[in-house]
Amino acid sequence: MKPEFHPAAEGELAAAVEVGEARASGLGAELLHEVRRVVALLCELADIGELLDAHHRRFPLKRFPFALMYRVDGSRLLILAIAHRRQRPGYWRERR
Repeated sequence: MKPEFHPAAEGELAAAVEVGEARASGLGAELLHEVRRVVALLCELADIGELLDAHHRRFPLKRFPFALMYRVDGSRLLILAIAHRRQRPGYWRERR
């Protein structure tokens, strides 16, 4: 399966990495490494995320207060959002 990030999810990831680096040197890089690890895992085992509805799933990051919101579209793993787990639930649902 091939991962693909929604443009807004790419922006969310970039912003989260920037905030992490501002808080502590190397923290943003650790976040980016964790996202890459989870994306690789989901490419192999896409069904392990929590089912949110008929099409969307959520998978939390281990050390960070974010979750990847995604869906499988044919042979693509579409990452719709890098969402903070306690802010604005469901804001990403209209993304295609």
